[in-house]
Amino acid sequence: MPNLAPVTRALLSVSDKTGLVELGQALVRHGVELLSTGGTAKTLRDAGLNVKDVSEVTGFPEMMDGRVKTLHPVVHGGLLALRDNTEHRAAMDEHGIGPIDLVVVNLYPFEETVAKGADYDTTIENIDIGGPAMIRSAAKNHGFVNVVVDVEDYAAVIAQLDANGGQTEYAFRQGLAQTAYARTAAYDTAVSTWMAAQVEGTPRRVSVSGTLAQTLRYGENPHQSAAFYTDGSTRAGIATAKQHQGKELSYNNINDTDAAFELVSEFGADAPACAIIKHANPCGVATGETLRDAYTRAFQCDQTSAFGGIIALNQTLDAATAEEITSIFTEVVIAPDATPEAMEIFANKKNLRLLTTGGLADASAAGQTIRQVAGGYLVQDKDTGRVSMDDLKVVTKKQPSEQEMKDLMFAWTVAKHVKSNAIIYVKDGATVGVGAGQMSRVDSTRIAARKAEDMAQELGLAAPLTQGSVVASDAFFPFADGLITAAEAGATAIIQPGGSMRDDDVIAAADEAGLAMVFTGMRHFRH
Repeated sequence: MPNLAPVTRALLSVSDKTGLVELGQALVRHGVELLSTGGTAKTLRDAGLNVKDVSEVTGFPEMMDGRVKTLHPVVHGGLLALRDNTEHRAAMDEHGIGPIDLVVVNLYPFEETVAKGADYDTTIENIDIGGPAMIRSAAKNHGFVNVVVDVEDYAAVIAQLDANGGQTEYAFRQGLAQTAYARTAAYDTAVSTWMAAQVEGTPRRVSVSGTLAQTLRYGENPHQSAAFYTDGSTRAGIATAKQHQGKELSYNNINDTDAAFELVSEFGADAPACAIIKHANPCGVATGETLRDAYTRAFQCDQTSAFGGIIALNQTLDAATAEEITSIFTEVVIAPDATPEAMEIFANKKNLRLLTTGGLADASAAGQTIRQVAGGYLVQDKDTGRVSMDDLKVVTKKQPSEQEMKDLMFAWTVAKHVKSNAIIYVKDGATVGVGAGQMSRVDSTRIAARKAEDMAQELGLAAPLTQGSVVASDAFFPFADGLITAAEAGATAIIQPGGSMRDDDVIAAADEAGLAMVFTGMRHFRH
């Protein structure tokens, strides 16, 4: 197999015309014959380039609304023939098959069609058949053939031809082939994922795909390599955010920033809200009269943990909030937008990353979470579950007050984003204690209360803010001990799913402690 292989003939058929003319001009400069189809041929001709239609080569016109044009032995023979195989060369001569040394294809915009919400028939028509077939043929024969599926590779192709007198190197063709197979795999994944949503039942086979967005310095720890891949979604979030300043995001930064933005997006944009995340768990969440007020109240939940944390805001970052944030070390701030004044303030903190998303994440959008385990994957629907006031069932003698009910709903929203076992104390629209990730629910209850005690001492308060608070538990209390601990910390109302065999005992303990308690009928485990 040769290292250098000449490019004498190229077939170009692209839906994205970006950079097409420049590539065509470079190929012609190296004496390459151009074959093309439809709109691609027209674009090249309009630029003054000589192009031969594929139909001239195959002897068959494009037919069936363009469904059949490149699916022909003259095309695929030209791609698959081994140039150093005597029998292959004889077959090419016998059947008038000329070699095709370069294929440039970007596929019908299936993913974009789905994203636009097109109807079923339109979506089906945007499934490319000939393109993937040519890509796979060319990629298989990368010993001799170049295959290009990404516009960003055009410059590299031109550089190869310029450096090697119209030829390309084997390692280069091999790299193009890998990218090509990944592209067709991603394309088929998009099609199969869409089809799975159109039919009933659990698919027998699933696949996932992604496009490299960033090679990371390392993973969770320095000895682990890592990268960030995007799935093509246009939903506002970490993958679509614009970074304005600061160091490159790390693996942990991306993971925590995603958690923060998903949480703050739950509250919409009507009232200012802030979420502070540390190690993927909230250490402070609050609403406020202003964005600065929301941040300050979130920060007061656990100032120690907030140091070096991730801050997510649900409204445009303003100068007053930026000034407050820069009073301590913060890794990342993410918000829908930022004023020029806020950006100027942040500019003095060179290591602080500022990301803007252009909007909030759609908290109700359907999706899936995928987690790898030994030998396979766990796939589940994204937790978009919500409860309304009408869904709540008061199970105690005492009824929650109007303010308690508001705080219970706030606490329940936060609970969905805290690692199990999760306990959240809330007062007046702000978390005042968070217990996360403990093996025992009562331990989470104690830890959250202890954090509130520590903050009361630090802030010089007469009593912890858990006095007069409400508590959310992401799952039912299996015993009354956790609820009793919350009452001892000063909680006056509880929200939990219910459903334990000991619900009656827990309800009785709540009544004895003078607590109000509501059941949601829904839990929010987050492992």
